[in-house]
Formats: sequence, C-alpha cells, structure tokens
Amino acid sequence: MKPAAATVNNAGFTLLELLVVLLVMGIVVGLASVTARPDDRALLGVEADRLALLLDLAAIEARNSGGAIAWTVQAPAYRFWRQVQDGQWVEIRDGDLLRARVLPEGMRFTGLRVENAQPRDAMRLEFGPYGTASAFSIGMALGAARSTVAGSPVGAIEVVPGAGG
Repeated sequence: MKPAAATVNNAGFTLLELLVVLLVMGIVVGLASVTARPDDRALLGVEADRLALLLDLAAIEARNSGGAIAWTVQAPAYRFWRQVQDGQWVEIRDGDLLRARVLPEGMRFTGLRVENAQPRDAMRLEFGPYGTASAFSIGMALGAARSTVAGSPVGAIEVVPGAGG
C-alpha cells in the first residue's frame, strides 16, 4: 500500500505578489492625480475662455438692452455694471452669468489696453448700446503661463494663448 500523499493548502498570496499589486496601484494613482490636476496653462486657458465669453455676452446684452455695460477689475475679482437712466452705474447682481467672479488663487490680470485710450490706473472696459467698440486686450497670468483676451473693433472677442498681454 502506498502512503497517502500529503496535500499542501496554499491559501493566500506571496509577499512578491502583494508588492506587485501595490506597485501597480501606486502607478495608477500617481497617473490619475497628475492628469486630474490641470497645469497652470490649462487653468489659465479655462479662465481666459470664460472671460472672453462673458465679455461677448456683456457686449450683446448692451446692444439688446440699449444701455451700456461695463467690466471692472478689483483684484482678484471682476464685476459687471449696468448704466441706468440717470447715468449712474449699478453692479449687475440679478443675473447668474454676469455676476461678480473671483479668479483662482495665484491668477491675476496683468493689464488692460484699449485702442486710442490713455492707460488708466483702474481696469475698466465699457460696451455701448450701439455696437461700436474699440479694440482691447486684457492680459492674464498664472505662474509662468500667459494669455490675452483680445477684442476687435468689429466685436470679435478671442483668447490668444501665450501672449503677454
């Protein structure tokens, strides 16, 4: 009679298998965190695009309502204003789109240039009700990333990435 073979029960994982799994999980988490956090250039691009769209909306609103709308900067925030009948400027608070906004931490406006206008201490851009506009450029920066929101006299507003503003 043959002796019964001893059965070995290997339940569980070896140390090497556990280390490989932990290494793979670490690599996946590292890649996910790098791709989930946008770099300065991408974040600045999103904010510049948002500003360009809001300025375009303000110009359209000025033409449609028949009243001037202004954009001002009070770092690190910007606001939109509506000119009322007595000539006073009132901050727009009744709309979700043209509400006051704060730039993300570290982001700043580097300058505003308006065609045929003297530089001012305060950043202010006005959109008239008759559709006439001056060319302008608004510089924005975040870290080493630079971008410019530029408007043409015909009303086209676009973002120019990498421009110094």
